[in-house]
Amino acid sequence: MTDTQVLTVAQRLGTRALAWLHAHYTDDRGRLTDSTVIDLADPDDVYKPLCETALAASLVLREGVAGPRDTRAARELLDTAWAQLRGGDLLYDRQLRHVAITDPLETYAHFARAGYRHAALEELLNSLGRLRAVHALEMQGSRRLALANAWRIAGLDHRPDWPALARATWLGARPEPWTITWVIGYQVTHTVFHLTDWGSRPDCLPEPMRDYLRDWLPVWLDVWLETGEWDLVGELLIVDSCIGEPVTGRTGWEALAALQHPDGLIPRDAVTPVHEDPEDSFREHEHTAVVGVVAATVALSRALGGTPALA
Repeated sequence: MTDTQVLTVAQRLGTRALAWLHAHYTDDRGRLTDSTVIDLADPDDVYKPLCETALAASLVLREGVAGPRDTRAARELLDTAWAQLRGGDLLYDRQLRHVAITDPLETYAHFARAGYRHAALEELLNSLGRLRAVHALEMQGSRRLALANAWRIAGLDHRPDWPALARATWLGARPEPWTITWVIGYQVTHTVFHLTDWGSRPDCLPEPMRDYLRDWLPVWLDVWLETGEWDLVGELLIVDSCIGEPVTGRTGWEALAALQHPDGLIPRDAVTPVHEDPEDSFREHEHTAVVGVVAATVALSRALGGTPALA
């Protein structure tokens, strides 16, 4: 059973991080301009944070463990993001122009999870999914899982070989645990996120991978706590909630809570400064706030008996 102190800390951390994200978009920052074109000169500038925020908000609504204020904030964030994407038209136009890119599908999945649909985009994605060229794209194993999960969330016509996809990842090979690196750490976390659909399908994580994580997750968490990689610490806490009974205890949660600013910002790491300018601080630390919201939401839902999806 999850420590009740962990749940208290998680709830406060997630609520404050969500409020920080909501305040950013309420203040009219981080918006795609009316002249934004589908080629997106710098996707990481506004588009990527918008999509990541939509992910966090969609999970808040999916899990249903947030209070009324947080639920309302999550819905407002999704409404804002969907409007920024022109009701899905920008995703459709971007996918139509660039057949081989994957972000329209992955982004659309966050909205489809929360009930936002775009029929033309779904028809286009189903059509492209039948092309050999799309399935021949070369990418990391965790990236293939991201696409497979996006297809699954959106309910589109796609039947991936989940066991084969799992085996094709670093985690699937269960390598010597001391060979993990910062980059591989993120690949490991995303392997778990997509296999389990952010914790809603824990049984989709193969048992050998689950046992391996139970042994080594606490060790890896200690490593990145010591090196001050707070964003990765948050992702490892999400993993802890996706594999069943948590194994890492209070330390990671208490560390992130102690670092969180009164306005809800969570620093990305121990070396990146927090700027006084809101735009700069959002650009540097937005992802960690998203991670904080997701970590808290999944932890609370699993502890409170959130109903797993059917495999």
